[in-house]
Amino acid sequence: MTVRAQWLGQAGFWLTTAGPDGDAHLLVDPYLSDSLAGKYAGTTFPHVRMLPTPVTATGLPPLLAVLCSHAHTDHMDPDTLVPLMAAQPELRLACPRAVLGEALRRSRAPRSRLDALADGDRVEYGPFTVTALPAAHEERLLDSHGDDRFLGYVVEAAGTRVYHSGDCTPWDGQVERLGELAIDVALLPVNGRDAHRLAHGVPGNFDFAEAVELCAAAGIPTLVPHHWGMFDFNTVDPATFDLDAAVRRGVTVRVPRHGDTLDLRTAR
Repeated sequence: MTVRAQWLGQAGFWLTTAGPDGDAHLLVDPYLSDSLAGKYAGTTFPHVRMLPTPVTATGLPPLLAVLCSHAHTDHMDPDTLVPLMAAQPELRLACPRAVLGEALRRSRAPRSRLDALADGDRVEYGPFTVTALPAAHEERLLDSHGDDRFLGYVVEAAGTRVYHSGDCTPWDGQVERLGELAIDVALLPVNGRDAHRLAHGVPGNFDFAEAVELCAAAGIPTLVPHHWGMFDFNTVDPATFDLDAAVRRGVTVRVPRHGDTLDLRTAR
């Protein structure tokens, strides 16, 4: 058995593995609409999609869960979540505990279908075991209860551990935490960050070199770089990825193609 990952664009992934009743499916940060184009029309960053949606919210097979890493619309999209949760009444939605109210509003799902998670929480969805970790979207933000507003998730299935960082930059203790978890594959955003985007409300992420360094330092053998190719103001050219430097650091880079599926076999 193995885990397969289809890149849905931006930070979205469709993870599949064999379950007791056939294939089991889970989504992470799906953005399957063009809702942001309407929201930001006429602004400095109009958020027009550069890539079409490879699937529709109502065209997916039965899913066990959707994981949302935080409340930015390209990761927690009402135009994706509402039809998806309505079409699949058994589907569960996981989100940071600190943004539970936003998740309820954006999904229109009852509280009983949401799993509100904080750092270290673990939940099982069929053959998938999901563990929540902090994320720092340029900075690590906590609510008044000390819960992280941004999370990453370690998804374990079929003997493979996949780390989806959510939107993230380096944070204190990250290398040590990931090293202890023996991650096989890291799905990391690599669109970088700068003062111009931040000043217009767009906090950034790792750049490619930082993503490679994190994998090398934490002993993660495989990197899948994402969060590029969706919006023209917030992307990076994959031709600039220094794959040779990654090899020298002992990291295999698998550059995804929009809508294609990667076999995430354990590399250890």
